[in-house]
Amino acid sequence: MHQANSSGGPPPAIQAIDLVKTYPGDIRALDGLSLDVEAGAVFGMLGPNGAGKSTTVKILTTLSRPDSGSALVSGIDVLRQPDAVRRVIGVVGQKSAVDTTATGRENLQLQGRFYGLGGKALRARIDDLLGRFGLGADGNRIVGTYSGGMQRKLDVAMGLIHQPRVLFLDEPTTGLDPDARAELWGEVRRLTGEGLTILLTTHYLEEADQLCRRLVIVDRGRIVAQGTPDELKAELRGDAIVAELRDASATDRAVAALERVPGLSEAAAEGRTVRTRADRGPSSVPSVIAALEAAGIAVAAVTVARPSLDDVYFRHTGRSYSATQPEAVR
Repeated sequence: MHQANSSGGPPPAIQAIDLVKTYPGDIRALDGLSLDVEAGAVFGMLGPNGAGKSTTVKILTTLSRPDSGSALVSGIDVLRQPDAVRRVIGVVGQKSAVDTTATGRENLQLQGRFYGLGGKALRARIDDLLGRFGLGADGNRIVGTYSGGMQRKLDVAMGLIHQPRVLFLDEPTTGLDPDARAELWGEVRRLTGEGLTILLTTHYLEEADQLCRRLVIVDRGRIVAQGTPDELKAELRGDAIVAELRDASATDRAVAALERVPGLSEAAAEGRTVRTRADRGPSSVPSVIAALEAAGIAVAAVTVARPSLDDVYFRHTGRSYSATQPEAVR
């Protein structure tokens, strides 16, 4: 049964309430996570490895059960009616699900049959998906000969074979080169333009910024920030000034020095860098350098930037998001 949201508008496509999940070793993967996902849009979950993103997806796609809490997908209870949920969702996991020894067309045929499709309707659906993902000329090729980007497109096509209402994309572009990533972004935009709801988990700040109408930042199983990308960045007043120090042991003294400079705020340290904020970043750089040098602290470099999602993450967690990522996804 669909439930209207508290504002009286249409019900959310996905709703999770107080999800808790603990793994052996007393590892709390989810610690009371709640979210509402608007229908017909891309909703992002941003966070480092171990934040709880994939655990959330597993629960919402009926692959795992929470210790407590509840969830609805397209108005269907994932715990009470898991079979019904599976009929209305598509899932593209972190690891490719394609059979590399079969052709692209054969992969789609097998996936369609899992959902009871067949005959002319299935053939037409396969032709349509191969065409829209730019795989029409390669449908009869063995998938093992596809590039990584082509295989990922086929993964997404398989998730769409039965025309789901909600599509889960769990870090779909990890490992892809920039061109392949951009092509997949284009497909995601087209899908939401057709009314599909997409829940996207990602490592990439730019991906979340570009694709998501709304997003949540997840850390240690909890949502620490949520809103549109612009709303989240607007919370931060002024420009970010980041100073890289030559001596990592000097960061505490650097923070203390910057806290005494008029016009600066939110000084904090991480590794060998110190961050602060200023209404007019470029004009504040000389004051930052002078304060650090007066404290006897050698500066290797100083950068200034407009507010970013990395700044939002740092403000809510005390850690730079990029510093939490494996080198391959920075």
